[in-house]
Amino acid sequence: MQTDIEKHSKMEDVQGAFVQQKNRLLNALDNAKSIIHDLQLFNKDWTVRYPQLKDNHSSSEPEHADDTFLTADASKAARRKCLRRSLSFADDPSFQADVVVTPSKKGMPRSLTLASIADQSEEPQDDDDEERLISPSDAADFHVFRLDLKLGSHGSSSSPAALVTQLEKNSIANLLDGRIAAAMAHIDKLRSRVEDTSSKVLVTGDLNAGKSTFVNALLRREVMPVDQQPCTTAFCEVHDAAENGGKEELHILKEGVPYNKDDESTFTRADLSELDSFVSENENVQQMLKVYLSDGRSPSESLLNNGVVDISLIDAPGLNRDSIKTTALFARQEEIDVVVFVVSAENHFTLSAKEFLWNASNEKAYLFIVVNKYDNLRDKAKCRRLVLEQIKQLSPRTHEDAADLVHFVDSSAALQSGSTSFESLESALRSFVLVKRAKSKLHPASTYLTHLLSDVDLLVGANAIVAEAEAERAREDLERSRPVLEKMKSTKDALEESLESIEEAGATRTRSKTKELLNLALDRVGQGKPGVEKSLISLPPYPGLLGIWEYAQEVRKTLLASIDIAVKLAEEEARVTTSGGVDKIANLGDEYLPEGVERSRRVFMPEAMFNSLADKKGRRQSKRYSGTGGAIVAGGMHNLGIGLAQRNDMLETTFFDIFDVQHQFWVTFGEKGAVDEDPNLTALSVVSVGLGALTMVGGKTLGVRGLIEGMVRVTDLFGNETVRKWAAPVLGAVTIGTAVYLVWELPSTIPKTVGRRIQAQLVKRDETLVGANGVVSQAVDDESTFVGAHAERISRETRKVLRLASWDLRGRFKTAMDERGKEVKGAEDVERKAKRAVEKFREIERRAGEVREVAELVNSA
Repeated sequence: MQTDIEKHSKMEDVQGAFVQQKNRLLNALDNAKSIIHDLQLFNKDWTVRYPQLKDNHSSSEPEHADDTFLTADASKAARRKCLRRSLSFADDPSFQADVVVTPSKKGMPRSLTLASIADQSEEPQDDDDEERLISPSDAADFHVFRLDLKLGSHGSSSSPAALVTQLEKNSIANLLDGRIAAAMAHIDKLRSRVEDTSSKVLVTGDLNAGKSTFVNALLRREVMPVDQQPCTTAFCEVHDAAENGGKEELHILKEGVPYNKDDESTFTRADLSELDSFVSENENVQQMLKVYLSDGRSPSESLLNNGVVDISLIDAPGLNRDSIKTTALFARQEEIDVVVFVVSAENHFTLSAKEFLWNASNEKAYLFIVVNKYDNLRDKAKCRRLVLEQIKQLSPRTHEDAADLVHFVDSSAALQSGSTSFESLESALRSFVLVKRAKSKLHPASTYLTHLLSDVDLLVGANAIVAEAEAERAREDLERSRPVLEKMKSTKDALEESLESIEEAGATRTRSKTKELLNLALDRVGQGKPGVEKSLISLPPYPGLLGIWEYAQEVRKTLLASIDIAVKLAEEEARVTTSGGVDKIANLGDEYLPEGVERSRRVFMPEAMFNSLADKKGRRQSKRYSGTGGAIVAGGMHNLGIGLAQRNDMLETTFFDIFDVQHQFWVTFGEKGAVDEDPNLTALSVVSVGLGALTMVGGKTLGVRGLIEGMVRVTDLFGNETVRKWAAPVLGAVTIGTAVYLVWELPSTIPKTVGRRIQAQLVKRDETLVGANGVVSQAVDDESTFVGAHAERISRETRKVLRLASWDLRGRFKTAMDERGKEVKGAEDVERKAKRAVEKFREIERRAGEVREVAELVNSA
């Protein structure tokens, strides 16, 4: 494209080609802005991380000194090793990955791939360094997005890698967002500059390099103040007087007011002759001046009056005059189309000059270099060689076109008598500014686009690697967590059923076992035996007739204590059953809880069951039901937890514990089944029953009157001689029978009598209750009996313990399932977000490639 333009002899054709390139570039700028704007928006959803690339010295250093002479394949491999980098991130230095960074080439972006993948691929055949848009040395660094902060009182640390590691991830993202915003603003200014039909030429350099003299030589008149001391302290912008109605004058711009040559409120008019004095009087004041000059030369000779475009020459202050003016000059670079850098042949490039040129080269690949005061040197060849070597390092593209862009002249001699070298410089500058406008005006914007898109490639390439790594980690997490979650969901109901089954089985077994033990104990007590076999408790010895009352008391106490022991045995059986249930629940935890979930640390202590606290609670409950139940006096509502042998109401001994008249009556005169209940009945028993029945009948049935009448009749009988004859033998027999009964039968009868009465008290049920309204009802609740109440109490305690263990396992299972659910959801979100990020980065990379093609067309013009 460039060759075609140079072949055009007419300026109209040149302008037509320029307009075509300009429109392409404007479209590319718009697309580039859209790309980085999308990247900025995506930075709010996915935190774009700032990569750091370090040389991988271990792989890039040659192993032998003879490695200088390599075969073609070895050279290709060596180049690939030279492009190896170690990738990390400022917010996460622990992340390390070996990557291969490929510099941008024509039609190809700057790529960033994992080293393991790059090593398996073939190196591109057209690996010619001349076709690279970015050199291998710059391939691993940013240009526009570089975060080059400085810390310390004198900027002691200027390494981005050393500084950004001290910042958090969001802080780095915010800094990067600021760089993107600045790039968008700069694109807007570039667009305005490209659309502007005029061209701004900045003439700058170090102090005393002869900038003002050079400008005067270009204008062929002494306009700019010239002195041996630095005198240019303002930005003097020189325009053709035709832009000001053909009038030569000086406009002094007012600070903070946008300049408008048609609005005198924005500037102060002055005569050109006042320029020298104004600059001298305002040496320490930064000013912006507009100088309008008439150039009487023909358009083919004049730079200002060229007949093609409006040209302005900007004479700037020296770079190393002070930091404020240098900073202002750096800031004005974005307004400049062409930089004419004037360097003294005596001093070459100073540090400030190198910094300015290095900064300017990020946007302007081509700079116009004027080596002034060249004629005064003795060793001109040495100066030329040293200057060109420095230019090669500072601006490689300028060095490539040094014949047209680097000129060694003496401006003061050219101003006085003319100079062939200066005329050559003028012609080259006119060609660079006017004929080669695509290179001077469009190429800076295209170069900036190249660097910007290169940074975008590096940024999205590194972040795509991170996104793919996060997506892979998320997939691994899902492969690990999702099956566990699905298994827990499928086994949740089974676990619930198992826990309910264990709980119900334990309570049911405890209830039935308690009933079995206590019913057996009551049966034994009803037979006059201790309620528990092989017990340390035995019936007391018979003390004789005189101690019969105390004997009955001791028997009652012993039998009650044996029932208490039976209750303790039932509780011990419940502890064993409960321990087994707790172990089963623990085994369910091992079966159903996933790996990594902490098991319960609770230790079941069976001895803590049925403790004193429960006893106190039982006593409180007994008070609540103290008005219910008649003879039913033991169990939950019957003072559960209080031993029967310690209860005064149960220890109370009565006459019927010795002579159970009612029982003997029913045994004797009742149904046959009643008699069969006691196979050890004797005749004396029957006699005693008769006496008891007689007493009962006489005392309860006949009444007092009948008793008196019976005594009168007995007296009448004793009046009969026959009766008196048999009275003595009968009374003797009765007396002897009674004595024998007391001596032989009472020791065996009293335990049975007491046991029967205790049993009757504790097993009594179907108690008939009459309500306040006179309605008769039957109380048949199993808990109303001693056995039923204890069975319910003990089974309830078992159920409570098993339920607590079940609740603990349920809680752990639910917590574990919730955590796995969160892990799965989190991994799914990360995977989805990472995939979207990879797609977004690839899309940005593709769009950047399309814009790059347009920028390359402008670069090649």
